[in-house]
Amino acid sequence: MNFNKIIENNRNNVKNIIRLITKEENEDLEQEVFIKAWEKHPNYTEKGSFKSWINTIAKNLSKDYLKSSKFKIQSKAINDELTINSIKDNKNTPEQQLIIKQRQIRTTKAINSLKPKYKEVIIMYEIKNYSYEEISKKINCPIGTVKSRIYNAKKELYTLLEDLI
Repeated sequence: MNFNKIIENNRNNVKNIIRLITKEENEDLEQEVFIKAWEKHPNYTEKGSFKSWINTIAKNLSKDYLKSSKFKIQSKAINDELTINSIKDNKNTPEQQLIIKQRQIRTTKAINSLKPKYKEVIIMYEIKNYSYEEISKKINCPIGTVKSRIYNAKKELYTLLEDLI
C-alpha cells in the first residue's frame, strides 16, 4: 500500500470535508486523518471503497475536533477578540471635540447664510426629519417645489462646506 499515493489521491476530499464540518482550514486535522488511516489500515476490510473509509475518518475526526475543549477555548478567544474589537470608544479626545464643535458652527453659519426659502426647507428636511409631504403642507407649496428647494439648498451647502466633506 503506497501511502503517498493515498494521501495525494484523497487530500482535496479530506480538506473539503474538514472545511465543510469545521468551517475552517485545518492542516493539523488533515494530518491526523492520514495518520489515523495509516495506523488503522491493517483493520480495513473492503466492504466499501477505500475513499469512503478515509472520508468517514475525516468526518469523525472533524466532529471530535468540534467537541474538543481546544476548539471551544480557541473559538471563545476569537469571539472575545471580535467583541472587544467591535466596542467603539465613545469618548472623544479634546481635539476631536473641538473639531466637531467647529464643524457644527460652520454648518450652522452656512445654513443661516442660505436664502430663507432654502433655509426653511433644509431645516425641516435634514434637522427635523420631515417628509416632503409634511414640508409641502407646512409651507403650502407643491412637493416638486419642496424637492427643488432641498436640492438647491444642498447644492449651495456643498459649495460652502466643500472642504469639510
